[in-house]
Amino acid sequence: MDFELTEEQRMIQDMARNFAEKEVAPVAAELDDTHRFPTELAQKMGELGLMGVAVPDQYGGAGMDCVSYVVALEEISRACANTGVIMSVNNSLVCDPILSNGTEEQKKKFLTPLASGKKIGCFGLTEPNAGSDASNQKTTAVLDGDKWVINGSKIFITNASHADTVVLFATTDKEKGSRGISTFIVEKETPGYKVGKIERKLGLNASGTAELIFEDCRIPKDQLLGGLGQGFKIAMQTLDGGRIGIGAQAVGIARAAMEQSVKYSMERVQFNQPIAKFQAIQWMLADMATEIDASRLLVYRAARMKDAGQRYSKESAMAKLFASETAMKTATKAVQIHGGYGYSKEYPVERNFRDAKVTEIYEGTSEIQRLVIAANVLK
Repeated sequence: MDFELTEEQRMIQDMARNFAEKEVAPVAAELDDTHRFPTELAQKMGELGLMGVAVPDQYGGAGMDCVSYVVALEEISRACANTGVIMSVNNSLVCDPILSNGTEEQKKKFLTPLASGKKIGCFGLTEPNAGSDASNQKTTAVLDGDKWVINGSKIFITNASHADTVVLFATTDKEKGSRGISTFIVEKETPGYKVGKIERKLGLNASGTAELIFEDCRIPKDQLLGGLGQGFKIAMQTLDGGRIGIGAQAVGIARAAMEQSVKYSMERVQFNQPIAKFQAIQWMLADMATEIDASRLLVYRAARMKDAGQRYSKESAMAKLFASETAMKTATKAVQIHGGYGYSKEYPVERNFRDAKVTEIYEGTSEIQRLVIAANVLK
């Protein structure tokens, strides 16, 4: 098995790292403090091909593969988890389902501006009563002539405050349960589309997480994405890919926390020597390094399987589960290594700690990942 990146993959990794270090990292703390959505960074990422990495260039993307996507996403997330998740959602949860399920006309009209970064997308699945139980959709879409009329609301939607386009899930036939859910492409200019409450959160404060409200929102009939009743299947397939992206984001967060811990432990002197000399610190750093490497390899494996057209539900769940829990453990240890300074905003590890937690929750909790893995193991 070849663990080496190709020349093309290394090029996008280097490009993403340079961009992250020069333009993203310097504003990461400010974004967290002010909760400002970084529109300018999203636009620059679009110009660099980072908002549609695996989208063919004919639709405005970079025309690369999923491995290229995750190596770039790790670098962006290492600098700023907010910017990382904005990139992740646009790639995995918006561009990917349109590319996989859209008509040629839909790809040209909706995918091209999203993949090129001219527009930003979001993924409208979660509702007040449809979290882990994603099939419990209360938002409805009723066909009225040549228009779909949508009513309902979505919550905890990343990018929603600034999104131009939403990939939306709604019930079209209540009698059919999960087989009565369909997917739609809705643009923010549509009458009846409204951004509701902007969430105040523990971390990822600049990711524009908000409520979306639909009140007699009428969209053209041809904005149905995929077949009627295929929505739940599209959602699950999309989340399989999304979990690879969140795994990469988690690796980036963990790596940032570890690198800060290494630096601090070599500079901080107690008992007349750097604290890096103490075995207690060394063991924490050793665990961090080992688990981060293991997480990255799980992410790469899932990404390679996706590129090869293989089934990867189990592997993406494993990658997301292990990487997200590694990010949380690593960030917790990083705060401990920094001591009192780790609890202050003077050092970035407290931000890593707050940002890491949600990786164990969104796009499927750790518990849901274990259910997915177990279901595949027990087949």
